[in-house]
Amino acid sequence: MNNRTIERLKQKFIGIAMLAMFLAMLFIGGTIFLASMFVSHRAIRSSLDALIASESISSDISFDEYYNDDPRLTEIFTISVREQSDYWLISYDTDGNLIMLDGRFAAGSETEIIRLCEEVKRGPTGYGQRGRIWYKYADTPEGQTLAFIDASAETNALRRLLLISLVVCLAGLAVTYILVVHFSEAAVAPEIENLEKQKDFITNASHELKTPLSVIRANTEMSQMINGEDEWSESTLKQIDHMNGLIANLVMISKAQEIEDKSEMAEIEITQIVESVVKTFEPVAAKSELTLEKHIAKDVKMTADASKIMQLTTILLDNAIKYCDEKGSITVGLTPVRKGIRLTVSNTYKDGANTDYNKFFERFYREDKSHNIDKGGYGIGLSIAQNICRQYKGDIKAVWKNEEISFVCMLY
Repeated sequence: MNNRTIERLKQKFIGIAMLAMFLAMLFIGGTIFLASMFVSHRAIRSSLDALIASESISSDISFDEYYNDDPRLTEIFTISVREQSDYWLISYDTDGNLIMLDGRFAAGSETEIIRLCEEVKRGPTGYGQRGRIWYKYADTPEGQTLAFIDASAETNALRRLLLISLVVCLAGLAVTYILVVHFSEAAVAPEIENLEKQKDFITNASHELKTPLSVIRANTEMSQMINGEDEWSESTLKQIDHMNGLIANLVMISKAQEIEDKSEMAEIEITQIVESVVKTFEPVAAKSELTLEKHIAKDVKMTADASKIMQLTTILLDNAIKYCDEKGSITVGLTPVRKGIRLTVSNTYKDGANTDYNKFFERFYREDKSHNIDKGGYGIGLSIAQNICRQYKGDIKAVWKNEEISFVCMLY
């Protein structure tokens, strides 16, 4: 893990926290709004039912109790809308003649009320809505009765609630973002500190290990000069070389993380870089009696760090030569993909069946430990290759088919 990875984790943490907060606020605000709307519509329908049931409107209705006294808690969800809104009740006889028009409505609006009644009567019985006006149309033994309520107050109250909820949610998200950013810095601080300690440990450990290894090598070589070479001294020198290589790779991992944070991006010609790396490995492949083929597209360009592309190609080719079957073949392919590239390195590998290739990208993993040691591998090359691919929002995968293993890299 490096500074860039930690920064990505911090951004992901902030994003997840903000999404969770947004969904929570959406649920709470939506629940409150829907509950309020349900209660409001229930109150309107209750008032319409009461009007229909009364079949008349008393002229001495008093609203003083409603306006002067606060309702009890149990009355908040059952309060009548009729007590604070314009309303009217219209009755027709069985022949369709108007027999009653009563209620609380604006002076001179009788004509408009009757016109609305005629529209409603052409439809089915039951509840309905015409803009801000709610109504109930019911059949009675005497004919038909229509009750209307102007629900403007309820509608405006719901709109105010929705607006206030949106403002509060936006303000809450803004405050949450500030707090999450602040606390995310504190959350990743220990990881950054551990990263620095890890780098210091690798540097110090490599330095401390080199001194005793140098002494062991010197003593072994002196023993060979005095007593001659034997299998034991040769084994000791071989293990010293292996340990030195391991130390060098540990240092390379640490430096690779630092380079990743400082890498410079520019549009480069990938074709030329891959061609040059393949040319470098041609003598190595020929010495091992391996066939090296290439299918590299011309003029492939991409915004990237040239050293990273070279390191990736080198790792894959070195891995292919080490583990290719005897007198086998290696193929290098390069093709453009949208704004990125596909780099493929394949080699014959007859023993590749029933193998978990995902583990190949774990650091220090070796499918065949003795074979890898003989070849000089340390199990970190493919891990570095995977890290490079992920820096370019891509990935690498291993595919085995027809006794051939292919490492396919996608970079964008």
